Amino acid sequence: MSGLYMLLGTLVALGVLVTIHEYGHFWVARRCGVKVLRFSIGFGSPLLRWYDRHGTEFVIALIPLGGYVKMLDEREAPVAEEEQNQSFNRKTVGQRIAIVVAGPAANFALAFVLFWCLAMLGTQQVKPVIGEVVAESLAEQAGLLSGQEIISVDGQAVSGWADVNLQLIQRLGESGSLRIDAQVPGHTVASTYRVNLDKWLYGAEEPNPISELGIKPWRPQVSAVVAQLDPEGPAQSAGLQLNDKIIAIDDQVVDDWQTVVSYVQARPAEKIQLSVERAGQLMSLPVVLAGQVVDTETRGYLGMGVAAGEWPAQMLRDVRFGPLEAVLEGAQRTWTMSALTLGSLKKMLFGELSVKNLSGPITIAKVAGASAESGIRSFLNFMAYLSISLGVLNLLPIPVLDGGHLLFYLVEWVRGRPVSERIQALGMQIGIALVVCVMLLAVFNDLARL
Repeated sequence: MSGLYMLLGTLVALGVLVTIHEYGHFWVARRCGVKVLRFSIGFGSPLLRWYDRHGTEFVIALIPLGGYVKMLDEREAPVAEEEQNQSFNRKTVGQRIAIVVAGPAANFALAFVLFWCLAMLGTQQVKPVIGEVVAESLAEQAGLLSGQEIISVDGQAVSGWADVNLQLIQRLGESGSLRIDAQVPGHTVASTYRVNLDKWLYGAEEPNPISELGIKPWRPQVSAVVAQLDPEGPAQSAGLQLNDKIIAIDDQVVDDWQTVVSYVQARPAEKIQLSVERAGQLMSLPVVLAGQVVDTETRGYLGMGVAAGEWPAQMLRDVRFGPLEAVLEGAQRTWTMSALTLGSLKKMLFGELSVKNLSGPITIAKVAGASAESGIRSFLNFMAYLSISLGVLNLLPIPVLDGGHLLFYLVEWVRGRPVSERIQALGMQIGIALVVCVMLLAVFNDLARL
């Protein structure tokens, strides 16, 4: 079933985003009087095709990894004299710039609409209450305390842990002061704390900002009662059964499930002794833990799971906006994510953020499937983020991308004459090489994650 979600989620997400992007070019080109010869979603052999009353050919092609709008252009083929006024190359610099910018602009517009809808649908979020501050961590040095609720990060209000993480990600690789406002639940006055950053997580691979800051989010206590067993895991092999309750590990009393997790993960391939309560009887079971590699680190693996704990109502927050309020929220979210995407690319370029954080088609497909399986809100959120990424990437000043064409037209606008065809051709070759290299790096990262 997960494979089906991944396939459908990827096809729907890419299909919608590519269609919106190309429709932006198409719509503005028509308004500027340019004749559109073909509107294609995908590449390769056509699966479906039809024509409108203007003679434009619409195509859905075999390979759904992009699309294009082919316009009448004298640089590509001879144009009849009576149609020359509809040729792209005959349009003013301003019109050509508008046509090129329209594709990425359509992606930003789609992201705004999706964020607007999500803001009105609303979400239930876990309040960002600190469960534990790790000793000698940046958070402890700043004075943050267990039980405090984080109100804002760098002056930006946060309503849940996702917001906290988003604000922290923007400071990766940076030095300076990170401001965190936090208060004790039930109090109305917040205290301000300053975290001193020094090239924080510079070049880190797949960083976890909240954890690296030294903060463990508050979680409800969960009893260490077996609810799931890996058929090939150490727990099953040692004789653990469903509904067994772990009382102690190596004579260390177990208060909740997190105690088991922390103890096990620190002991890969070691032998431990479990004290278990089964049907009112105590028994002892020796278990040889397995080792599992997580983010280049080998952790102990027991092979069992427990039922999720119940969140107290006071730890949850319903976040919902009215239609007008949602407009501002959608615009702010679109701007924030666009700035974050562009900033992350800059940090990768200067080595502040590892290029291993770059994701390719495999990761996109996996996330598309997981978000589709999680529900409509999660999938719409994923599509909004992906739409912004598509818009930002296409505006990069790399020949062969929209941003590269935009660069040539801006130079033409300043100089009063077009960039020479030789320079444009050289730029295209360089652009293609750059895009291919980045794609190969992204695919390599995807395969490494597998």
